[in-house]
Amino acid sequence: MIDVKRIERHRLGAERSFLPSVARGMVTTMRHFFENLFARRETETLRYPEERQPYPPRFRGLHRLMLRDDGTLRCVACMLCPTVCPAHCITVEAEDVGPGPEKRARLFEIDELRCIVCGLCVEACPCDAIRMDTGVHAPPTVRRAEAVYGIRRLSERGGRSIAVQGGAPDWRPR
Repeated sequence: MIDVKRIERHRLGAERSFLPSVARGMVTTMRHFFENLFARRETETLRYPEERQPYPPRFRGLHRLMLRDDGTLRCVACMLCPTVCPAHCITVEAEDVGPGPEKRARLFEIDELRCIVCGLCVEACPCDAIRMDTGVHAPPTVRRAEAVYGIRRLSERGGRSIAVQGGAPDWRPR
């Protein structure tokens, strides 16, 4: 049995109505307002449609799926990217190619509105099938379905990958 001790707080009428907190907030707001109105003469800003802030060099951008030399997707549906994704925005369904252990992605969708652009899917992919180095910002959409990118839209942004599956055999310096 746990003993719980209940302590009553006796508050004054002004503290109970939160008026002192509201007054302090209004004083802070008015102080910032008058500082910006009278004290600052030069404020750095961009005239947005004409001038745009450049993206930083490490900006990831939208996802893209890489292709092999024969034009097929590099994705072997290993399910590592949807497993590691903290936002659960990647959906992959596998299908058999034929005899042998290799599979391919029958369905590969990424919901760009749910994506938190962490890049864990890129790091987890053993086949260099997914990348986020486009540098393209997600365009605005009217309907949510427009932000769910399938295989066709993801592979249009991708290109031929020069990565060697399994890594280079002679990677150690002699």
